Amino acid sequence: MATRQSRQAKERGKSASSRADERGPSGFTRREIEDVEERSSPRTPVIYEIVCRVGEEEMARPVTSLWWSGVAAGLSISFSLLAQAILLMHLPDAPWRPLVTSLGYTSGFVMVVLARQQLFTENTITVVLPVMANFNRANVLRLVRMWGVVFLANMAGTLVAAIFCTFTPVLTPELRDSMLAVSGHLQHLGWLEALFRGVGAGFLIAAMVWLLPGAESAQFHVIVLMTWLISTAGFTHVVAGSIEAFMLVLNGQMGIGPMLGDFFAPVLIGNVIGGTALFALIAYAQVMQEI
Repeated sequence: MATRQSRQAKERGKSASSRADERGPSGFTRREIEDVEERSSPRTPVIYEIVCRVGEEEMARPVTSLWWSGVAAGLSISFSLLAQAILLMHLPDAPWRPLVTSLGYTSGFVMVVLARQQLFTENTITVVLPVMANFNRANVLRLVRMWGVVFLANMAGTLVAAIFCTFTPVLTPELRDSMLAVSGHLQHLGWLEALFRGVGAGFLIAAMVWLLPGAESAQFHVIVLMTWLISTAGFTHVVAGSIEAFMLVLNGQMGIGPMLGDFFAPVLIGNVIGGTALFALIAYAQVMQEI
C-alpha cells in the first residue's frame, strides 16, 4: 500500500514537472516564465498603487499616532547633523572632504525611512497621489490635516534635539562647534537660492519614495544614494535643515526672523513644489491612462 502511494506521488511530481517544462506559444516553458516574472521589476502602475495605498493608510491614522511618529522622525533625522559634525572633526581639510561628510547626512534618513516614521517631505508624494486620483473636499482636508500634524511634529522633534545638544553636557564643546560649522551654510543662502535648492531636495525625496517599492533588499542603498546627493549638491531639506537652523538660533548665530523668513518659508515652499507639483504630477501622468 505504501509502495503504491509512493509510486503515485512520484508520478504526480513527474507530471507537474513535465507541465512546467512544456513550451507555450511564446516558446518559453512555464518555469521559465515564472523565473522572468520573479526577476522583473514592478510595472509603473504597480509602483503607483503601492505608493498610493501607503498614502491612504497614513491619512487614515489617528492624529496622536501621526504626531508621535513625526516627533520621532524629527529626533531621528537630527543624527544627520551629528554624524556630519563627527566626520568633519576627524577628516583633514581637503577638497574631497564634503563628499565624505555628506555620508553622515544620510544616517538620519536611513533611521527615519526604515523605521517607517512620519517625515513631512515623504508625504508630499504618498498622500498626494490618492488625493489626485480622487479629488474631493474630504480628501483635501485629510491631506491638509496630515501635512499640518506631521510638519509641526517634525519641527518639535528637531527643536527638542537642538535644545538637548545646546543646553546639556551631552556633547563636547568641540563637537558642538563642529555642528555649528556644518550649519553655517544656512546663513549665506538667499531667498530664491533656498527656494530652488528646496525644489531639488523635494524632487529627490519623492524619487526615493517612488524607488523604494521596487528596491526590495536594496532599500538601504537607495536611501543613502538619494540623500547623499541632496547633501553633496547643496540642496535644502526643511526637516533636516531645521535642526541646523535651531542650533544657530539657540547659539546666537541667527535671528528668529531670518530663520523663519529666509530659511523655513522658501525651503518649505521649494520642498512642496519639488515633491508635489513636479514629481507627484509626473508620476500620476505616467499611469493616469492605465489605472
